[in-house]
Amino acid sequence: MADSYTEITREGWLSRIGGSIKGIVFGFIAIPVCVILLWWNEGRAVTTANSLKEGAAAVVAVSADKVDAANDKKLVHVTGEAKTDAEIEDPDFGLSVPALKLLRNVEIYQWVENKKVEKKENTGGSEETKTTYTYEKKWVDSPVRSADFKQPADHVNKGELIAEGGVFLAGKVTLGAFEVPEALIRQMGGEEELKLKAEDLPEDLKDKAEVSQGQFYFGEDPTKPVIGDQRVSYEIVKPGVFSIVAAQLGSTFGEYPTKAGKPILMIDSGTVSAEMMFQNAASANTAITWIVRLLGFLFMAFGFMAIMRPLSVLGSVIPFIGSLIGMGTGLVSVVLAGVISLLVIAIAWIAVRPVLGITLIVLAVGGFIMMRKMAAAKPAQA
Repeated sequence: MADSYTEITREGWLSRIGGSIKGIVFGFIAIPVCVILLWWNEGRAVTTANSLKEGAAAVVAVSADKVDAANDKKLVHVTGEAKTDAEIEDPDFGLSVPALKLLRNVEIYQWVENKKVEKKENTGGSEETKTTYTYEKKWVDSPVRSADFKQPADHVNKGELIAEGGVFLAGKVTLGAFEVPEALIRQMGGEEELKLKAEDLPEDLKDKAEVSQGQFYFGEDPTKPVIGDQRVSYEIVKPGVFSIVAAQLGSTFGEYPTKAGKPILMIDSGTVSAEMMFQNAASANTAITWIVRLLGFLFMAFGFMAIMRPLSVLGSVIPFIGSLIGMGTGLVSVVLAGVISLLVIAIAWIAVRPVLGITLIVLAVGGFIMMRKMAAAKPAQA
């Protein structure tokens, strides 16, 4: 049975030009979409940052031992032991455990196709593409459609998931004198692997499954899995100490509305001060902001590259020339995407942090000037 397959295709120069012209449409769509994404991201970041700042100034420390009506609807910070008197049940597999949250993971053994593409430009403008398909058996969380493989006959998948993955919550969770709402239970972290035992396997499943390595295994031999075998594993959040920052609503908690616009509802495992919880939330906000900025910048650069790609394809009649033009248009695309990204970010922040906004505008203008100088230097060198 072959586990790899290589396909070589060739595309002519005229066909490549046609394809690159079609790519211009992608570029003109991608650029404004990225601008909108960056603008939305900065607005979200500003709102979240201001809301956290507002919350940090308003939060009140309270004891978990009793409910003080004087703190009703205030933003409170409380630390205590979260526990439950009931067990969580997975109705599909008859498993019951004493926990705050139960997570079920279902995996199936399948063929998976990997693809590696290598391109080479030839004299005359044609392009040769070498595509290598490799196949391996892996545990995945959903069935893989083998009919879409390049070589489906030798790598046929079978089987449907016996159940979907899921999250199950304890019916009632208390933290001292307070009751923890479902929204906070879902946010609880600190999951630990639940090692199943033979006695955890229900009677009606004993002829279909067994317990292996702490998991329910559906198949003939866990040491030699075959396509279609499945396994079910669990993680749990055990009762323990948690810290909460939220609005006190009677004897429970809810979202605290802020003037800035982002409601506050946070929970951390362990004893964590309010100051640290707000710092962690601010760090998470910063990380998300930079990830979206990077994605917006990259896709915008790809958009500009798509618009200018016909130039490099036209020059690829001589591969060396095509590569040089491609490098030049790539550099211009990166600079343009950087300048526009900085301008969008600067305008979004200028009302909140004028110094930061003005600094970013200066950087954007500097980048544009640098690009103009580079463009002017090329004819001079020629």
